Amino acid sequence: MKRLFLCMERELVVVKEQYGNCETTYHLQNMQPTCIVVDPFQPNRVYCGTFGRGLWLSDDGGDSWRPIGDSYRYFDFPKEDGILHSSITSITISPNEQVNGYGVVYVGTEPSALFRSENGGETWTELKNMKSLLSSYTWAFPPRPFTHHVRWITVDPNNPNTIHVSIEAGAVIQSNDKGHTWIDKKFGAPIDAHQLLMHPEAPDRLYASCGDGFMGGPDRAYLESYNSGNSWISCSEGLEHHYLYSMAIDPADCNTILVSAAPSADLAHHRIPYESYIYRKTRDTPFQQVQQGLPSAIGTVISMFATNPAEPHTFYTLNNNGIFQSIDSGETWEQLNIPWKDEYKTQHPHALLVTSS
Repeated sequence: MKRLFLCMERELVVVKEQYGNCETTYHLQNMQPTCIVVDPFQPNRVYCGTFGRGLWLSDDGGDSWRPIGDSYRYFDFPKEDGILHSSITSITISPNEQVNGYGVVYVGTEPSALFRSENGGETWTELKNMKSLLSSYTWAFPPRPFTHHVRWITVDPNNPNTIHVSIEAGAVIQSNDKGHTWIDKKFGAPIDAHQLLMHPEAPDRLYASCGDGFMGGPDRAYLESYNSGNSWISCSEGLEHHYLYSMAIDPADCNTILVSAAPSADLAHHRIPYESYIYRKTRDTPFQQVQQGLPSAIGTVISMFATNPAEPHTFYTLNNNGIFQSIDSGETWEQLNIPWKDEYKTQHPHALLVTSS
């Protein structure tokens, strides 16, 4: 069975697909789900973060959900082993570290804080030393300059001790001891990495899709590091739109990369008509626009991507016009036959997850 989880603006959509038949259910209504991840060691265990309503857990593949990690409850004392903030902005699970059958979970919040759980999310430890970095005094999110948040967390697929974290906006930082101590941003590193990915077949290689291209020049849109973030190079050739957002890498090819792009943050997220594009890059070609089977760029909110480790050369993308699948490494696309509410056409999806069990 394949499951698709769509974090729409006001609810979580769960689609179960088996033998060509789809079943769609709706959860976490009016909770603004922002991020979602599945435990690779327990494929029915799914975590979903919301903005303002905390972290939620499903033990049955998305059929039912319960809140976890709350630090504050009515008529009770604050918990010292919970998540201190209710706005969850990023979540990941270490692909190669488990404790008692649970994948080790990392959660990032607004304001910027990072928490780790080794028992399936029942208790949490804050990795407080992140806040003592010198660059932390400059962190600020432009739409809400009084605050900032953890935008992305990536655990090295070949070394569970190494964690890379993107702060929106201000820094890409790194820990080599599971978050106990931190290395501040390096010269040339992105300051507004919307996604920060690694691939198990490419040790020490970091991929970053950035807002830097809109703020700091076109060559800052897409950056890579080949030495675990110590130095960075621009790989933005071919991009005609330089505000990048989501990104995905072919599970079977570390050199085939998709990014979503827009002329500006405003057109990507806020201003109607929206305008966004999808670009594809391979080992042998720079970024090129992909159009076949996708909706018009005009009127499309910037897209979110997902891949499924069980499906090589397959990509999924989600936007306000629907969900689309490519089975040829992102060259051509087809819209999936999933019920699409009229209200979704003016919404901004936040995340997409595809799993198999």
